[in-house]
Amino acid sequence: MLLRPLFFAGGALSVLLGTAGIVLPLLPTVPFFILAAFCFARSSPTLERRLIESPRFGPPIRAWRERGAISRRGKRAALVAFALSVGISLAMAPWPWPLASIAAALVFGTWIWTRPE
Repeated sequence: MLLRPLFFAGGALSVLLGTAGIVLPLLPTVPFFILAAFCFARSSPTLERRLIESPRFGPPIRAWRERGAISRRGKRAALVAFALSVGISLAMAPWPWPLASIAAALVFGTWIWTRPE
């Protein structure tokens, strides 16, 4: 099947980005691992199982799959990242471009905050 290699590549890229997010402050980690688990479920059940059984990333992946839940700590981190992004865009981008980051922060921040914990 042609889609299987594409899902595998998407999973591998998501793991790389998630791993980079461990050390880069504004790059999210857990969402990339959730995406990797989704992709590996369609391409490599072995790698999916390794992610789900991971002591560090398994619990948030399972919480997302079972309840669409995001931890309170994850919510706070996302909202702080949104606030920093808005602040940077207000300081560096010419008007009216910061409105796009403000709108995105409001829409996605509200969505994240309303997820179960």
